[in-house]
Amino acid sequence: MKRKKLVAIFAHPDDEAFGPGGTLALYSKTHDVYIICVTRGQSGKNDHNSDTKNIAKLREKELHGSAKLLGVKDVFCLDYMDGSLSNNIYHDMARDIRDILEGIKPEILMTFEEKGVSGHIDHIAVTMVVNYIFDRVKFVKTLMYYCILEEESRGLQPYFIYVPPGYERSKIDKIVDITSVNNLKIKALKKHRSQVSDVSRILKQREKLPKEEHFLIKTK
Repeated sequence: MKRKKLVAIFAHPDDEAFGPGGTLALYSKTHDVYIICVTRGQSGKNDHNSDTKNIAKLREKELHGSAKLLGVKDVFCLDYMDGSLSNNIYHDMARDIRDILEGIKPEILMTFEEKGVSGHIDHIAVTMVVNYIFDRVKFVKTLMYYCILEEESRGLQPYFIYVPPGYERSKIDKIVDITSVNNLKIKALKKHRSQVSDVSRILKQREKLPKEEHFLIKTK
């Protein structure tokens, strides 16, 4: 039987692991799963050592390592600048992402919910573009928005001016039990060695939370 296809679209290397890594691992058992990463994380820090000159190449390598663990079939990295996703390049982003999707023809897209989970402007920009594409590409039937619950959002450090609240459980469309792949998700997170301080913080924060990932769903 022909396997269906899912493409997860994110702004940065590590978004897949910090976000819906468990769900991606589960879907990879029954679907061909792909990742499109719009930037290479060029503005990121390097907690592992002092080398920031080659941070984009390093973070892309980390993404590939994480994706391999999660069972992802292929990873596509675009060359947009980390931290600069804004209105004047939305249509360029949409064109480049759509070109990749036309070659794959997935039935399902996945991205962050419309507040970007953490409020990161790059996340929000990517979600806006994915929404635009979803409305215009006939072969995609389902759009999954990764989101977090209220109790998880309260644990986010205020990296940005505004960190949006999470969702009430009653507002969630799909809850995915990731217990069986939680250790795999942790290993994928740890592949992002350059972001080790964020990885450690997130792992500690999630210790007492249910082994679940949450989604809002849009269908055609």
